[in-house]
Amino acid sequence: MGKACDLCGDRGIILQGEVAVPCSCGKQKAMARLFKNSRLPQKLLNCSLANFNFKYYARDCLDKSKGISYYELAQLAYQAAKKFIAKFLQDPHTDGLMFAGQVGSGKTFLACSIANALLRKGKIALFVVVPDLLDQIRSTYDIARYSSDYTEFDLVETARQVPLLILDDLGAHNYTEWSRNKIYSIINYRLNHCLPIIVTTNITPEDLEEYLGERTTSRLLEMCKPYRLLVDIDIRAVQRKERD
Repeated sequence: MGKACDLCGDRGIILQGEVAVPCSCGKQKAMARLFKNSRLPQKLLNCSLANFNFKYYARDCLDKSKGISYYELAQLAYQAAKKFIAKFLQDPHTDGLMFAGQVGSGKTFLACSIANALLRKGKIALFVVVPDLLDQIRSTYDIARYSSDYTEFDLVETARQVPLLILDDLGAHNYTEWSRNKIYSIINYRLNHCLPIIVTTNITPEDLEEYLGERTTSRLLEMCKPYRLLVDIDIRAVQRKERD
């Protein structure tokens, strides 16, 4: 049990004169539930655009396909994240984003920065690592071992209907036809209902079709504007050394 609220003793209301009014702790608890239900990993709860560090993106390395530096690519992705937050607060049916790049390039950091900013505004978001979601769905088929309170329907419907879905690591995996169909089901529903997705992937947009198939890739690119994040280092590895 946590410490009871000093103001209301966890009753949820306080008296102002003879009038009962909601205690401020209710808003704090509601915010805590939003973050818990978002399924954001603990270490990503502090991600914010204010902490996005451009020093990891080289000014002298060029993306040959666009003719701009890694630093400039990062600026474009950062500005896109900032604009998405503002647009979503005005209209939750805005277009989504796709952050593509190698491991340790800041994709998940940017996606979680968006989620955290919106959660703090009381919006609902769900963060899922794609391979983990697929494993969870498969686990519901194992009747002998299955003991959870959720079903395949619960998992898929939540991913379909949540106002903002973050699909992390939609990457270069060995997707089966079953996996592709599950991913397609979620993405197609959200496209048809104008519900945005933030995607992180280590696949270039040009190569997505090889892994996800034509129909899923076509829908993703219709829903999400792609941005590349390129680095000549692994940001996470560098940050570990900086902490040591």
